Amino acid sequence: MGSRSVPPSAASGADVLVIESVSDWAQSLDPLVLSLLVLAVVGLGLGGWWVVRWFRRPPGVRLQRVLDSHDDVAILMHPNPDPDAMSCAMGVAAIAETVDTDTTLQFPGEIRHQENRAFRTVLGLDLDRVESGSDLAADAVVLVDHNTPRGFTGAQMIEPIAVVDHHPGNGAGTKFTDVRTEYGAASTILVEYVEAIGGTTDDEDEDGPPISPELATGLLYGIQSDTNHLTNGCSRAEFEAAAYLYDAIDEDLLERIANPQVSDDVLQIKATAITEKRVEGPFAVCDVGEIGNVDAIPQAADELMHLEGVTAVVVYGQHDGTLHLSGRSRDDRVHMGETLRHAVSDIPMANAGGHARMGGGQISIDHMEGIGPSDGISKPEFEERLFSALSGERS
Repeated sequence: MGSRSVPPSAASGADVLVIESVSDWAQSLDPLVLSLLVLAVVGLGLGGWWVVRWFRRPPGVRLQRVLDSHDDVAILMHPNPDPDAMSCAMGVAAIAETVDTDTTLQFPGEIRHQENRAFRTVLGLDLDRVESGSDLAADAVVLVDHNTPRGFTGAQMIEPIAVVDHHPGNGAGTKFTDVRTEYGAASTILVEYVEAIGGTTDDEDEDGPPISPELATGLLYGIQSDTNHLTNGCSRAEFEAAAYLYDAIDEDLLERIANPQVSDDVLQIKATAITEKRVEGPFAVCDVGEIGNVDAIPQAADELMHLEGVTAVVVYGQHDGTLHLSGRSRDDRVHMGETLRHAVSDIPMANAGGHARMGGGQISIDHMEGIGPSDGISKPEFEERLFSALSGERS
C-alpha cells in the first residue's frame, strides 16, 4: 500500500494553527518578559558569532589580542633556558611591541651552557632572573617553551594568561593556550604567529612589522637547537619556518652562536662519558659523577650518540644533592621521555619525561637512597633499571 499524503490545504491549515498559537502565546506574555526573551535570543546569537569569529582567527592574531589587553607582561622561560626558550620569548616580545605592550623577559635558574650564553650575548638579550614569584615584572605572565611554572619559590601559585609550548603537559593559560607536541621546536610556533600578524622579512615591504635579523636568527637557531639542526624530531612546519626566516637571518650572528668556545669542565665531562660508558647492545649508559655544570650532561649525551652502533644513551651526574639525567634516542623502539619517566616512577620526589628523541629528569639523592616511602635504590641498580627501560621491559 502507498503512504498517505497530506493534502496541501491540510498542511497549510496546520501551519496556520501553529503560527496562531505562537502569536497568542507571545501576546499573553508580559511586555517586559517578552523584551527580555528577545534580548536573550539576540545576545546568544551575538555571543555565538563572536566565539566562532574568535576561534577562526589564526593563533598568532589571538595572542596579539591577548597581549593588547595588558599594559605590561612578564614573558617567563623555563629554568636554565635554551635557545628555543629564549627565541620564543623574543618572538612574544616582538608581537607585544606591535600593540605597544611592555614586556620583560625572565627566567629562573642559570644560563650556563656555552651555547646558551653565546645566544644571549650575541643577540644582546636583556633577561631578568627570577628567584620567587614576587620577582615577576608583571601580574600578567606568558609561559614559553613550557606549560607549568617551575623552578622558583611560589611557582605553583602563578596562573599564566597564555602558554605557548611543544612539550607534553597539562598546563594552560587563562586566556590563551597553544601546545603542539607534534612540533620539534616551540620557535616554529612563534614563526607562524609572526607570519600571521603580517611580519615581513623584506625591508622594502611596509605592510607588516619587519622581522629584525636578530629575531630571525634567534628563531632559526631555536629551531635548529631543538631538532639537532633539522635532523631529529622535525615536522614539516620546521622546514617551512626555516624557509620563511631565510631572507632575514644574519649569517655572522648565526655562526657566532653556533660555534662558542667550550670550557674545560665540559670537555672533561664529555671525556668521562666516552671513556667510562657502559654499553649493552645498542644502548649506552654513563655516570659522569659529581659535576659543577649540569648543562654538560646533555652535551655528553649528544657526544655518545656519535658512537657507531649506539642508538640510545642516558648520561647522569650529581650536582648539589640532585641526580640529573639526560637521554637521547634515534631508535624507533625507544621513546626516551617515556623511558626515563618509567625508570624514576617509584622514586619519591623524582621527575622525568620528554619527547621520543630526547628527555631529561632529576632525582633527589636522599630520596633515591631511601628517604620517604621507598626502600631506596643504589646507582648500580638504577643503571640496570635504565637498561631494562631502554629495552622496553616494564616491571
